[in-house]
Amino acid sequence: MERVWEELTLAFSRISMFPFFDIAHYLVSVMTLRQQLGAVTVAWQNPLASWFSAMLYCFGGGILSCILLGEAPTKFLENSTNVLLASSIWYIVFYCPYDIVCECYCFPPVQLMAVGMKEVTRTWKITGGITHASSNYTDAWMVLVAIGWARGAGGNVIISLEQLLRGTWKPETGKLLEMSYPVKITLVGAVLFTLQHAEKLPMEKHSLMFCYTFFIVFTKITMMLTECNSSPLTPFEIILGRLLFGLRQHEASALLRNTLKSSFNGTSTSSKPGSTSNENKKKHNKKTE
Repeated sequence: MERVWEELTLAFSRISMFPFFDIAHYLVSVMTLRQQLGAVTVAWQNPLASWFSAMLYCFGGGILSCILLGEAPTKFLENSTNVLLASSIWYIVFYCPYDIVCECYCFPPVQLMAVGMKEVTRTWKITGGITHASSNYTDAWMVLVAIGWARGAGGNVIISLEQLLRGTWKPETGKLLEMSYPVKITLVGAVLFTLQHAEKLPMEKHSLMFCYTFFIVFTKITMMLTECNSSPLTPFEIILGRLLFGLRQHEASALLRNTLKSSFNGTSTSSKPGSTSNENKKKHNKKTE
């Protein structure tokens, strides 16, 4: 049984991301761009700006990691094959007749498969960033974590630059310090793979890649199927906040209770207070009449 597990994880770690997994990553990234307000209008009025925005979405992690390492941010252009592939995906998403590609992507099984494959590429990006950074910073753990984190989730940071490019960025919409679930889980992965790289984690790299990838793919697909917007990491964040930063007991209990409710119901509980206030307003109006 142990030999089967070893062969399975080794075979998984040797999977090539090109071309199918890269296609899924580019497709999901460009579709995310298309769903932004005003993105379609920009594509028709200024195709060059739209293409540049798509490249930021597709290669944002690599661009940010290069900036942090003092390398040229245009280094991603060296891989002309991937750039042409991403450009092709951008073209058919925005300019395909009758929006056939978008209609096919909206089909739930296709969307689930594409998102799952994109999550697989996240693991490869994290490990690639750590390996690249370790060539110059052997014992600098913080640098390895930062580069692995940037390579895996840098696109979320680059989005603000993309919005500025399209002229839709507003100061109040900048949420760089409010980390989303993909950013948080990428940070966890960067820490784990850095510990494994430093031989501080008693686990083989290929086994860790398999387990981590299975976890992020499973949780992402589950969140999509249940339409749950809350992060699965929230209970652990509450416990750590209580232990390390003295989070008040009633605040921790309320956050945990809301998280569990949204997880079981598949919906966010943030809309309930608003609906209650609306009902109170209606009752108050009836009384005043």
